[in-house]
Amino acid sequence: MSLRASLVHFIAGDPQAARVVPPTGFTVWLTLFSAAAMAFLAVFALALSLATGRLAERWGSELARSSTVRISAPAGQMAAQTETALKLLKTTKGVARARALDADEQSALLEPWFGPGLAIDALPIPQLIEIIEEGEGFDAMGLRLRLAAEVPGAVLDDHTRWRRPLVQAAARLRLLGWLSLLLIGGATAAMITLAAKAALAANAQVISVLRLVGARDSYIARAFMRRFTWRSFIGAVLGVALGCGAIAMLPAADPGGGFLTGLGFQGLHWLIPLIIPPLAAFAGFVATRGAARKTLKEMP
Repeated sequence: MSLRASLVHFIAGDPQAARVVPPTGFTVWLTLFSAAAMAFLAVFALALSLATGRLAERWGSELARSSTVRISAPAGQMAAQTETALKLLKTTKGVARARALDADEQSALLEPWFGPGLAIDALPIPQLIEIIEEGEGFDAMGLRLRLAAEVPGAVLDDHTRWRRPLVQAAARLRLLGWLSLLLIGGATAAMITLAAKAALAANAQVISVLRLVGARDSYIARAFMRRFTWRSFIGAVLGVALGCGAIAMLPAADPGGGFLTGLGFQGLHWLIPLIIPPLAAFAGFVATRGAARKTLKEMP
């Protein structure tokens, strides 16, 4: 029999062989529930991996293209040093634009820590200058030396010490998401193996009778493999549907809302969960195949 014919025969099934596997019982619900629960969790693991990937890219690109100059000087010298720093930055290669933040913008930056209504004029707060890079960026070391020579109170922060740990944390979260998918797949296979072994043990007498009338172990194993593969697939479809519905109910991505509002799928990423049911069916097929062969071999 060709591979295509074998596949068609496996999908279509054999009514006689199907009678070997009980259509009801706790093994049916155990398989369906396990596949559905694991598929539901897999959807969230996928969403976590994709969301952290987007987060790492956003943090990396936003922080990599921006820098800050902080000027600390006496009140009488602040305006002059700020003007000198802006002129210096405008002639620096790799700087697309530079602008000094006004009092309202600096107050908004401090509001999460000090609350609203902060009297910024009464505090010795340094002047901040925002730098947006272009091309390959600027020479940070060279710019620091120029600022030290011409603007004594200026300190350049190229966000390197902020960007690196944030991107590393997002990358590790993404790795944990993919690792969770592997663990979910392994747990699904383990539960289906237990269910298949329980079903085989419960039908030991039926299997013995089939053997007496000439049925081969491969014929019996194929019946169990087909039933449990389909149950795994159907359970995973239900789990994916529930998981996608739960993801769709989460708040939409909002730059001001942080990471949690971006936990979801975007665009074509909504198609990715569709691979979960076939993978669950494959896990059920492999797990049942191993369990059936081992259990049938151990039966007298």
